[in-house]
Amino acid sequence: MVTHDNIITFNHVSFKYNSDERFALNDVSFDIPKGRWTSIVGHNGSGKSTIAKLMVGIESPFSGDIYLCDRLVQEDNMDYLRQHIGIVFQNPENQFVGSTVEYDVAFGLENNGVTYGSMHNIVPKALADVEMLERAEYEPQSLSGGQKQRVAIAGVLALNTDIIILDEATSMLDPAGRNELLSLIHRLKEEKDVTIISITHDLSEAVEADHIVVLNKGKVYQTGLPQEIFSEGESLSHIGLDLPFSMRMHQQLLGGTDYITYEGLVRKL
Repeated sequence: MVTHDNIITFNHVSFKYNSDERFALNDVSFDIPKGRWTSIVGHNGSGKSTIAKLMVGIESPFSGDIYLCDRLVQEDNMDYLRQHIGIVFQNPENQFVGSTVEYDVAFGLENNGVTYGSMHNIVPKALADVEMLERAEYEPQSLSGGQKQRVAIAGVLALNTDIIILDEATSMLDPAGRNELLSLIHRLKEEKDVTIISITHDLSEAVEADHIVVLNKGKVYQTGLPQEIFSEGESLSHIGLDLPFSMRMHQQLLGGTDYITYEGLVRKL
């Protein structure tokens, strides 16, 4: 069962899609620490997107147990999941429904029965949190990729969820947009005391996290701190994953083999 240090626990969870005889997840167990940034990594087909769908109740049923905030999640209380978890997808345009940025952020609040007066206070605050308040009246389609992701995150923040899932949220961004979004995630984690879960195949993003879950062929391959995971580079290569860019450059330029973030490499150079 989940402890006070963990906000989500998967306990021997298995799942398969109706059209597929192969298990997408096979006896998977891991914990998501509360208030931290956990990165779930793996190549295509490893099961990481299935985990995201189970976390937000998009897919069910499953075998095994999932706990959220000390409570066992079952088919009859999936709404409990959705009240605590918000998700930002790879392409934020798929989430946009409002004609302007502020209307889009207000949409989820309206669906939850929040009064107009309350929305008038919540929406500007959520946009300010992601530095998008000055674009409140813009059309979402006019924004850059990074700005669109910020608006999508504002929509989640407005709902006051405990957990934000980023499902390949940086994969369509240029390097500048990616770095800005990662900086925003760091800041929100500290200022809002939210739990961040990033689903990614990019280990250069995962190196920024506090905790990592590595998946391979529907099973948990490794879990631990980034420095623990990336100290076993050969093991990651064995399942088709490469070391993060910062560590590859550290090896080539300085001959170092230790765990290092991009910012740490820049300081060394």
